[in-house]
Amino acid sequence: MRTYVAVLVCVAEAAASATSGSRAPLYRESFVLLTARTEDEARSKARAHGEGLETSYRNERGELITWTFRQLVDVAELPAERLGDGTELYTRHFRDFAAYAAFEPLLSGEDL
Repeated sequence: MRTYVAVLVCVAEAAASATSGSRAPLYRESFVLLTARTEDEARSKARAHGEGLETSYRNERGELITWTFRQLVDVAELPAERLGDGTELYTRHFRDFAAYAAFEPLLSGEDL
């Protein structure tokens, strides 16, 4: 068995109501460890995991919040033989830091 990391994107949307109106959706990117014999098997397990994250509930204001699995972005085999201190799980490269900062609320200290 090999260890893979899967990058999943889910979205939370609140049902619009007369009192709250409509809010922008909240996206969540998750990095999930999986064990599989092949990359294809890891992709299948990753999709099943993402679909298993789908749920709906009422928040503290009574709004219906629905989390939906949106996309399996990537599956990559971990290069390290063992997981431990300093093991790199996943690397992403990008060219536009301003675009990254615009979509990552934690960079500006925004509450989720």
